[in-house]
Amino acid sequence: MIHRRFSVFFLSPDPTTPPNNLQVLRKFAFQVSWTTKEILYRLDVEWPNRPEYFTGTTFCVAIDSLSGLVYVAQRGDNIPKVLVFTEDGYFLRSWNYTVDTPHGIFAASTLHEQSVWITDVGSGSYGHTIKKYNSFGDLVQVLGTPGKKGTGLTPLQFDNPAELYVDDTGDIYIVDGDGGLNNRLIKLSQDFMILWLHGERGTGPAKFNIPHSVTVDSAGRVWVADRGNKRIQVFDKDTGEWLGAWNNCFTEEGPSSVRFTPDGKYVIVAQLNLSRVLLVAAPPVGSIGNCSVINTIQLADQVLPHLLDVSGKTGAIYVAEIGAKQVQKYVPVEGYFPSFTHS
Repeated sequence: MIHRRFSVFFLSPDPTTPPNNLQVLRKFAFQVSWTTKEILYRLDVEWPNRPEYFTGTTFCVAIDSLSGLVYVAQRGDNIPKVLVFTEDGYFLRSWNYTVDTPHGIFAASTLHEQSVWITDVGSGSYGHTIKKYNSFGDLVQVLGTPGKKGTGLTPLQFDNPAELYVDDTGDIYIVDGDGGLNNRLIKLSQDFMILWLHGERGTGPAKFNIPHSVTVDSAGRVWVADRGNKRIQVFDKDTGEWLGAWNNCFTEEGPSSVRFTPDGKYVIVAQLNLSRVLLVAAPPVGSIGNCSVINTIQLADQVLPHLLDVSGKTGAIYVAEIGAKQVQKYVPVEGYFPSFTHS
């Protein structure tokens, strides 16, 4: 039997919803409030067409826009750790090789290679590493020493690496420190040479407290969700120079995930415990300024959006929800994003 999820739209949270009832959370998606009258994204209630493949706790999602694939990594015992869907929602395959406890995932594909990178925070023999796979789950590369926590002294010895981003040149940006000893932002070349590093715990510029997500914009700026410090920090891609920070949007809770829309006009930010996704105006080149929220997608209590990704072709937002144990897809409303919406 195929189970469908439904979307129910409320102006305020439904008081009859049990806060810890995962069955309810997996069947329903709530859009509680918006900061503007215009709704810029809508929930795709048909994605995926077989949601029962989500059998664990869904921590992260990555979109390979070149091949139209969606990779979901989940945690749990005796379950496939990676699920592969099409952007249309059809399940293709799963794999579980050498993945212990996935935290972040990134798809970095070119015309010559399809690759999937996973940050593994497990305490077992595969943990504290960043691993590169091909699209079928074959292990290609391991960064770090499997099963051994880092101490901050060795740059490529990780301690709970949270996420990474691979840009078009093949350079790799890593945020290392989801609650471990390390609190670092590292840039590696495509042959894994260290190009620059910021690696100290603290509250000042270029210091971190749980750096949780990282992305790069088209203007050559690196954006880091500095979750414990309740801010986003911004750096120059080439030099590593600190350019500024946003904290005015995150007084209640720090950001857990950061991505850009394909046109570069908006920053998409998840806030885990607030069960909220923000659509923020991207600043112009040469100025970071203050954070300005354009739109808010308020999910139900305990949905807990952890990490998200955005399709480079359609602008669709895929949100990995660890409370609801599912990934949900939000698509741009026709007309608001003419550069990447389709009829």
